[in-house]
Amino acid sequence: MNDESKKKLTLVPLILMIFTSVFGFNNMPRAFYLMGYSAIPWYILSGITFFLPYAFMMAEFGAAFKEESGGIYTWMERSVGPKYAFVGTFMWYASYVVWMVSICSTIFINISNIIFGTDRTSSLRLFGLNSTQVIGLMGILLIILITYVASKGLNWVSKIASIGGTSVLAINVIFLLGSIVVLIANGGKLAEPITSLKSFTVSPNPSYLSPIAVLSFIVFAIFAYGGTEVVGGVVDQTENAEKTFPKGVLFSAIIIAIGYSLGIFLVGIFTKWNSVLASNNVNMANAQYVIMNNFGYQIGLSLGASKSTAIIIGNWSARIVALSVFLSLMGAFFTLSYAPLRQLIEGTPAELWPGKTAEIDDKGVPKYAMWIQCLLVAVMLFLISFGGDIAKVFFARIVLMTNVAMTLPYVFLCLAYPSFKNNKKINRPFEIFKSRTSVIIATVLTSVTVGFANIFTIIEPAFSKDIASTLWMIAGPLFFTVVALLMFRRYEKSKNVVNDSPVKET
Repeated sequence: MNDESKKKLTLVPLILMIFTSVFGFNNMPRAFYLMGYSAIPWYILSGITFFLPYAFMMAEFGAAFKEESGGIYTWMERSVGPKYAFVGTFMWYASYVVWMVSICSTIFINISNIIFGTDRTSSLRLFGLNSTQVIGLMGILLIILITYVASKGLNWVSKIASIGGTSVLAINVIFLLGSIVVLIANGGKLAEPITSLKSFTVSPNPSYLSPIAVLSFIVFAIFAYGGTEVVGGVVDQTENAEKTFPKGVLFSAIIIAIGYSLGIFLVGIFTKWNSVLASNNVNMANAQYVIMNNFGYQIGLSLGASKSTAIIIGNWSARIVALSVFLSLMGAFFTLSYAPLRQLIEGTPAELWPGKTAEIDDKGVPKYAMWIQCLLVAVMLFLISFGGDIAKVFFARIVLMTNVAMTLPYVFLCLAYPSFKNNKKINRPFEIFKSRTSVIIATVLTSVTVGFANIFTIIEPAFSKDIASTLWMIAGPLFFTVVALLMFRRYEKSKNVVNDSPVKET
């Protein structure tokens, strides 16, 4: 065996890489808050109908275009055409803009938990402004600060993400062991009892009892499998890829689905939904800290501590989780404030970008584009936070907008897949779906799962008379689609582009 083959990924390292790229701790407490044990079947179903076929599709794309630098734009441009590719890639970039809006709002829940051990953001008041308005203004200051630091090329700040990432992995182990301690101390009795099969089909959350609300939850399950695109870049680095890669993806999907299902079940060991999560002060953004505070509290009681000592343990449990997540998020934020934007600019024709927007300085930073991005995030933060909503509605809207924005680009990639398979000019060294029937089944499964999940997520608030949330979720993707189309129309006029079909050969 030569040195090159020794460096290639074998089955176990491949599974670990996929697992660490996809599995997210906060997806488990949030799922339990929304659906209780009934989240488990939806996570398993999404793993089968979305994660498995989508991961295989991304692997084929990545193997075919492994020498290209344009990322998903190149994948779609060579498969379908430049207009489709630009709109899809712009939507992918837009999802990170919405993600930044989300983090600029919810990061203060982390900070509150680090300082106090509980979320006190709902009690924030300043100069006559309510809590959501104060959070919005602090979020605007945060995006300005991060843009300034990142535009200076101080990307070493992103290294703190590795510290946070390591600690989050440790928290998963503590979470598992601590839950077992509580279960043993309680004589095998669950805090959230399983009374019948109904416990796995009906949510304890009154907001998730209607069929539309339940179906809208699928978008959370799909979001939990995010990061799958990373597998597309390692097919050529996998030893005996034709056999090893399908096994790796399959085993990863099983392990991740079991991991999520077990994690949701573990929350029920120490958390009674009606006692801990029914409060109006609990929302999608702070649910994981409320649950982990209760986790520490229950461990304290299980070890014979007094109630006052157990409360202290609970607060420190929330602090540790909040600090770990804070470090991970801030490290990711500094990187994602410029990396997706740079990939968008570098992967697309330079003529698409007006003025100095496409300029990238000697530090690899698209400085002008970053400040435009900063302005856009600040405007969105201002409009949402000054919309007159209470904190619970504000954070729910932010989370839902992020889920929709982050999962919509999957539809573009899935719908491009049949064209990718039909294009004879594309060299495909690695293929999982070889028959036309399997290609159609994979495309329909993934597209329908993501499409319907987003549709139900968007329309569900309207049925609860929250029209504003529905409009915000529609307005975001619609705005970015219109911007992308206008930019491409300008590009077509300037370059006199007539043929919108792929002409290049890989």
